[in-house]
Amino acid sequence: MSRIVITGVTGGSPNRLEINDFVKNEKFFSLYIQALQIMASGTSQSDFQSFFQIGGIHGLPNKPWDGAVGSQPWDPNTQWGGYCTHGSVLFPTWHRPYVMLYEQIMQKHAAEVAAKYTVDTASWVEAAANIRQPYWDWAANAVPPDQVIAMKQVTITGPNGNKITVDNPLYHYKFNPIDSSFPRPYSRWPTTLRQPTSTRPDATDNVTRLKNVLRAAQSDITMSTYSMLTRVHTWTAFSNHTVGDGGSTSNSLEAIHDGIHVDVGGNGQMADPSVAAFDPIFFLHHCNVDRLLSLWSALNPGVWVSKGDSEFGSFTMPPEIPVDETTPLTPFWDSQTSFWASSSTQDTTKLGYTYPEFNGLDMGNASAVKTAIGNIVNRLYGTSVFGSFAAAAPSSFGTTAAFAIPASLPAPEQSPPATAEKATEQHVLSAPSASRDIKEAESGHGPALHTHHIIPPSQGLYDWTARIECKKYEIGTSFSVLIFLGTVPEDPNDWLVDPHFVGAHHAFVNSSAGECANCRNQSDLVIEGFVHLNRAIVKHSGLSSLAPDAVVPYLSKELHFRAQKVNGEVVELQSLEVSVFGTPLTYPPGAIFPVAGTPKRYGGITYGRPGGSRHA
Repeated sequence: MSRIVITGVTGGSPNRLEINDFVKNEKFFSLYIQALQIMASGTSQSDFQSFFQIGGIHGLPNKPWDGAVGSQPWDPNTQWGGYCTHGSVLFPTWHRPYVMLYEQIMQKHAAEVAAKYTVDTASWVEAAANIRQPYWDWAANAVPPDQVIAMKQVTITGPNGNKITVDNPLYHYKFNPIDSSFPRPYSRWPTTLRQPTSTRPDATDNVTRLKNVLRAAQSDITMSTYSMLTRVHTWTAFSNHTVGDGGSTSNSLEAIHDGIHVDVGGNGQMADPSVAAFDPIFFLHHCNVDRLLSLWSALNPGVWVSKGDSEFGSFTMPPEIPVDETTPLTPFWDSQTSFWASSSTQDTTKLGYTYPEFNGLDMGNASAVKTAIGNIVNRLYGTSVFGSFAAAAPSSFGTTAAFAIPASLPAPEQSPPATAEKATEQHVLSAPSASRDIKEAESGHGPALHTHHIIPPSQGLYDWTARIECKKYEIGTSFSVLIFLGTVPEDPNDWLVDPHFVGAHHAFVNSSAGECANCRNQSDLVIEGFVHLNRAIVKHSGLSSLAPDAVVPYLSKELHFRAQKVNGEVVELQSLEVSVFGTPLTYPPGAIFPVAGTPKRYGGITYGRPGGSRHA
């Protein structure tokens, strides 16, 4: 039997584009929509190259994909049904060939579509050769364009050169049929849904709430991303959401990723690992996860997959076996007889793509690449921390807070990208987030600010963070622990969109975990997450200093937390512990990023409350 070998796309290594830029490229968007239509509705769900089969790799229907089985027979009493490696050091690298598979099949169909164009045929064929899976940079733009989340139909250019209106395969996936393995409520819904209005069969997407939830989460997402990229330096702390952040009081890549799933899904498919990959936004999301892996790797040269264990296991891996960079990333075939391994996935140019941030860089000079990417990270996301310092600076730090980002951190020269339409590829220099109105961003109705002229003084600053620890499987479904500064609304439906909401730690929980005996046995697994407080302290407190003697009394009075299932139900987590850390920061000459000192736990802020710190 011939296997589907994942080779990556053909045609060199052009940029994957941010989705806001991608939708403006007429040829790319038109080919992409038609290619996804073929994958979703023009291919039988039983075909291994169909959208359904590719989505099913992640979880349900718990069946082998393209003959990929483990060395030991799958045991439903001890192993996960899907192939995904959540909670493992393999989490970032397992998803890399997964997105490559999706991209490879999409490009194949795009080429088939391009060959049918009767007008300007050569340029359409060239566009198909250069098309890559777009990414959604939620750290800069938490609300995707309407072409992804609001428009049931979109207008594209058809094969005869005329504009046509077609059903939008990005809006949802229509099951044909609904798989018998799906539990409620998914077994009742003919399509994927985001922030659904109910669990009834006639539920619909709540697009307005989806946008509001994502807008409210923007600052938290941006600050978490910046902190992860700049302060996490070990693979274990970077890669997965289990306890152990390396002392940085920063979220892992997986923890940030979990939050996007829950915010997008609500009680819909994206918030449940067993069915999340059936939502077309999944691959936009995971393409950005892959991009952040590339950025973090550039900032931490020489650091790659460390040894760990398989946690709960998967369809092909027994639980708690050793894993490392040589572990087969099943079910992703790299030949007719073997699978991809993490050790082969480091250089994306060999995999058929790159990201705009790397344009024009000499990838053989790790030090120069680190400096250039550091500068870009500061420009894209740095104001999430710098803005807090700038806001607090006038009264507390005087003129010492006004510094320019050092001239020693130049932006990399953008080389001409090899795509059909070059103008859309300058994401780093012309991302929509960089041109948004400042007042819109400050009001909470836009992405985080991207000013790059204020950095903190060299002494006297603190990063305040709420650390959240809890058992992942305590309530058997995805849930969130929300942090507030000030009054908590009486109506839980308002929590995620209230002005006093600061951020949340989201548990991305497989609703089918109860079917796995090992998962039930692992019910004591503790996960951790962090919510950064500085920006909210400056916004709500009126304090003139971020020093402990000012912040601790304020947080002791005004910091509150609640737990909530994805369906909106309020819960009390017996395992919950919320504690606050203050980390001194300095910005010594020549440093790319703020340098963190030793975090100090201020247990007294939440001690004595249900779910608070267990130590004063």
